[in-house]
Amino acid sequence: MLKVAILDDYQNVSQEFIDLKKLSGKYEIKVFSEPFTDEDDAIEQLIDFEALLIMRERTKITENLIYKLKKLKFIITSGMRNKAIDLKAAKKRKIIVTGTEINVNPTCELTWALILGLARNIKLEIDNMYQGYWQTTVGVELKGKILGLIGLGKVGSQVAKIGKAFGMQVMAWSENLSLDKCKELDVLPSSKEDLIQNADFISIHVQGGERYKNCFTLKEFDKMKKTSFLINTSRGLIINEDDLIIALSTNVIAGAGIDVYEKEPLPANHKLRFIPNALLLPHIGYVTAENYSIFYKQMIENLEACEKGKPIRLIE
Repeated sequence: MLKVAILDDYQNVSQEFIDLKKLSGKYEIKVFSEPFTDEDDAIEQLIDFEALLIMRERTKITENLIYKLKKLKFIITSGMRNKAIDLKAAKKRKIIVTGTEINVNPTCELTWALILGLARNIKLEIDNMYQGYWQTTVGVELKGKILGLIGLGKVGSQVAKIGKAFGMQVMAWSENLSLDKCKELDVLPSSKEDLIQNADFISIHVQGGERYKNCFTLKEFDKMKKTSFLINTSRGLIINEDDLIIALSTNVIAGAGIDVYEKEPLPANHKLRFIPNALLLPHIGYVTAENYSIFYKQMIENLEACEKGKPIRLIE
């Protein structure tokens, strides 16, 4: 019987989307709800498993882990792109890697939750309501403000449309910005420097990797308006966290809305957790019942197809 590990089920909800009893005759399944302490811990606990069902960019599936897990045959991830998987190592070991479909609209929706939360001081006002206070801050309106988008892909385009609906001026920059897409969405193409200097809200929607690593450092924060906000629902490494902490703590910028981090889960004693003008969420951009239903259903479909020797939704 194939031994299958479901990893990264932080909310312990996979069984709401997978009928484990129905699958018990075909697979020996174990659910891991807690993140591993480190890679050695992951190797020790996963050493006997033949298939890993993983959530995108949670547990890192490194070259070392891939080579240490001698029995591993299949890696099945949520989404069709997962930079936490060493695909070259998997290919060398002839491990089949497959993915699932994913709805991108939840990340766009969460982006606007962060933008609105920052604009109207939602976190502070909620906290103060429970302390017995009433109207303690003055927010800002979105209409007429400039929304700067780092990236105008699937998510960035959706964010742009909503920004226009709010009556915002929208500008965008990325290293491969499509001028046709800008024209279609009535978005002003911009240089990175002009966007940083002029935008009231900057929202990041590019892929991770070396190209955009440390795209925002103290150099960029110093050029931003003191009244501006930075939102990141993309990848943690795009922003230098140490520099962000300095910029927020010294009011170089007004605030930041963050859903992704350099290290996840974010350590309990991380300095970002104690900064009042940081609106933090625990990487829930794609965490919705609709997405989880897609993920787990298609993970099982992929697993069954792999066992039959006819894998689907291959990632290469």
